[in-house]
Amino acid sequence: MASLPLFPQPYSSPKLVGIARMAAEAESLPEGHNVEYFALGTRSLLSRVVSGRNLPFTWAINPYRGCEFACKYCYARYTHEFMELRDGADFERKIFVKQQAAGLLRSELKKVKREEEIAMGTATDPYQPAERRFEITRAILEELARHSGLTIGIVTKSNMVTRDTEILRRVREHNRICVNMTVTTVDTELARKLEPRAPRPDLRLEAVRQLNLAGVDAGVICAPVLPEITDRPRDLEALVKAASEAGSKHVFANPLFLKPCSAAVFLPFLEEHFPDLVEFYRKRYADRAFLPTGYGQRLSQLMAGFRRKYGFGNENARSSRSVHMELPQMELF
Repeated sequence: MASLPLFPQPYSSPKLVGIARMAAEAESLPEGHNVEYFALGTRSLLSRVVSGRNLPFTWAINPYRGCEFACKYCYARYTHEFMELRDGADFERKIFVKQQAAGLLRSELKKVKREEEIAMGTATDPYQPAERRFEITRAILEELARHSGLTIGIVTKSNMVTRDTEILRRVREHNRICVNMTVTTVDTELARKLEPRAPRPDLRLEAVRQLNLAGVDAGVICAPVLPEITDRPRDLEALVKAASEAGSKHVFANPLFLKPCSAAVFLPFLEEHFPDLVEFYRKRYADRAFLPTGYGQRLSQLMAGFRRKYGFGNENARSSRSVHMELPQMELF
């Protein structure tokens, strides 16, 4: 199959090195809906997370680069910049497939110490539509099922995860594993605006129910919480109630983290759908990617109250509660 170059520069161009050079040479794969797929060579699948933010995991696995769900707030758009793809929309239109991923993982797992945790899906959804065709995530899970003593958290917005229920059960036999389903709102119409190609919230919650009934721990993460859009107490309470009714093992929330590359997509979205909030967001995120600490504290207190009300109690789900935290700028691939 002939290669489809992404860049006008030739392969030998000194301007493209490392992952950018590999992306420029990527082989075109059959296209999806308004999406181009590329086979991406990679030297490593398991990435060590280096951060001063006390993240609850040590290693990250991302089966793909880019994500078709096209969430308007997605913080991970910056990751395509490593490949010199600086149009924010490229993240959802040019999807890079990490072939031979399971083979790489087999040898790399030797580096993981028993107390270290692995997060899958920190920067790209492992169950996005590409997975139906390429099955990279399934191959990774098959490999993980051959090992023991691991702690694994999976983050997704897709009910496709239930396809792999039996494999997840096999992984669970000798490892700790939890599926974290991201649900930002139970309002289907709003979710369709925010996450135009992701499965409906009710389908995600039903997947949580099915996984737990099958013996695979699954919970809900509300991330990101969008100020003045999804952070009203009644809306958050509705989400916690729905998570409880779905049998979720836990429910947590994290506020919006908005990097400039993400704002370039998110602010035009606000102008179209929430014009009255544009100036509010410009000011709140003018010189910072994070909201003030007080906002996060108030959100945590509010969620804690709702968890108590709907029977979640005082969970201690360290391996899953923050797997979908907005991450600082680092390469997690």
